[in-house]
Amino acid sequence: MFVAVTGPVAKPPPNPAHLLLSLSLLPSHFRLKSFHLLSHSVSAGAAAAMKGPGLFSDIGKKAKDLLNKDYSCDQKLTISTYSASGVGLTSAAVKKGGLYSFDIGTQYKYKNTLIDVKVDTNSNISTTLTLSEILPSTKTIASFKLPDYNSGKLEIQYFHDHASVATAVALKQSPVVDLSGTIGVDGIAFGAEAGFDTASGTFTKYTAGISLGKPDYSASIILADMGDTLRASYIFHLDEMQKNAVVGEVTRRFSTNENTFTVGGQYVIDPQTTVKSKLENSGKLAALLQHELKPKSILTVSGEFDTKALDRAPKFGLALALKP
Repeated sequence: MFVAVTGPVAKPPPNPAHLLLSLSLLPSHFRLKSFHLLSHSVSAGAAAAMKGPGLFSDIGKKAKDLLNKDYSCDQKLTISTYSASGVGLTSAAVKKGGLYSFDIGTQYKYKNTLIDVKVDTNSNISTTLTLSEILPSTKTIASFKLPDYNSGKLEIQYFHDHASVATAVALKQSPVVDLSGTIGVDGIAFGAEAGFDTASGTFTKYTAGISLGKPDYSASIILADMGDTLRASYIFHLDEMQKNAVVGEVTRRFSTNENTFTVGGQYVIDPQTTVKSKLENSGKLAALLQHELKPKSILTVSGEFDTKALDRAPKFGLALALKP
């Protein structure tokens, strides 16, 4: 979840040219790690250019990621390579149940343009074109998937110091139009989104949310599913670096009079190793361990079992992401 924190004025991102000059003066065995830190610094500077409270989809995202991201009972291997010219190649193989799937993708980045093409074993070709700063403070994303010619979508995002707007239009004769907006100041943000089907003249969705973010905690409340679902989440950071945290989420579905509750946490054992766990009120307990084998290459081992049905076999997942 995004935060807008008041406090001392942040220093501008370091000049990449100065960092490169300093890097060249280092001993060779320090250069690889320094280059990794340099890349992170430059990326952080680019991310800082996207000002404002963030998109509506960022409300509650931090808690959602902590409770769901990287948890899996599948087996997955991902291998990525990158060239100095800005071309990246990613291959992935996944075993889900007794089924295998493969895909291969390529990415090309030039200045403010990113092209991503992916082909999978079902003969689907997915293409995404992202253009940043065509107009100041904007991002344009065009995507389509073949052979489904009705899958095309165009999305435009605009970022302001205290607001953001995003609109997405399906590229077909009678499109579905999605519109969302967020306003925020001093760590408080309010947003809403709606979807409208031009073919039927009806709304497909409308959602509203509010969030409060501070350096040591974040909270959000979202009314979704056309007012049928109310979801509240809270995440508390246990350290200044926001590496260790505890999180809780409560969901109320009015139509079925159903409540769900999930608690979880994350703890960094050392700079290369992280553990996460979560427990749902249904009795499902899940945990994972992530270890960085080398910079940007990560091994993830996860497991899940039902505490209310101990006679059932637990599920395990394994993911290995290799990058140069």
